[in-house]
Amino acid sequence: MIDPVLHAWGWEIPVYLFLGGMVAGFMIISGYFTLKGHHKHSDFSSFYLPHISLFFLSAGMFALFLDLEYKVHVWRFYTTFKFTSPMSWGAWILLVVYPMLLLNTLVSIPKSFRNRISIFDRISDVINRYPALVKNIGAANMVVGAVLGMYTGVLLSALAARPLWNSAMLWILFLTSGLSSAAALVHLISPDKTEREVSAKADNGFLIFELLVIVLFLVGLVTSTRAHKQAADLLLTGPYAPVFWGFVILAGIVLPLIIQLLAVNHKIRHTPVAPLFVIAGGLLLRFVIVAAGQASVIP
Repeated sequence: MIDPVLHAWGWEIPVYLFLGGMVAGFMIISGYFTLKGHHKHSDFSSFYLPHISLFFLSAGMFALFLDLEYKVHVWRFYTTFKFTSPMSWGAWILLVVYPMLLLNTLVSIPKSFRNRISIFDRISDVINRYPALVKNIGAANMVVGAVLGMYTGVLLSALAARPLWNSAMLWILFLTSGLSSAAALVHLISPDKTEREVSAKADNGFLIFELLVIVLFLVGLVTSTRAHKQAADLLLTGPYAPVFWGFVILAGIVLPLIIQLLAVNHKIRHTPVAPLFVIAGGLLLRFVIVAAGQASVIP
């Protein structure tokens, strides 16, 4: 049964899931770079990822807020904790995500923001006196980012009344897709040649793994109950098949993977086309999974 605070899902939930997945990917990637000391290089886009993440996460939360049927009751999420409610888990996870992101932004404050809020400058100076603390902040962001990415899939997979969503592979798919989209954005915006190369290579690995997860996701549905097989047919041959195969698989994964493989092997120059396709494919994946999942029912 769908969480009672939600009504029929429109564009807001796919956007929330997509932005949440992107932020999860940003936290893992920027946490890794912080752990490795790359936060010292202001020309790396990873220097700005924690700051971008705060904006993206807030935008995702606003989209979720728009979808809430009883908006004035949103504060009630924080007056209790329901172990069986994915929405309750999400609300409390965010209480950890925001502080972790804020700490990561304070590790390296851009020069244009220095001397704006003195307490932030002082906290940043204290953090940077202790290299072990900086590394721990990076590691903590990676862990919390992974939990956030998993949650975006668990939110749907916990709803057993929708066979398409009721898969143990869904959280892995959304986490991998979030990492891929985040790496693609780094590839797209980074002014540093080395970082573009690293992010493209990482994204290639994520895309290959995402294809494998999609295959396992579909195989799991097809070999399960009749309701799950019918749910898989919505993507394989049904009304959602053209978008799924044409835009999510071909344009969102296969084509950018080929382009980026050629780019990292120096056969062609790096192009913004591939990362843009990856990001668009990640967004469409959420729209297709959410829409097809709502159409799938247990007879």
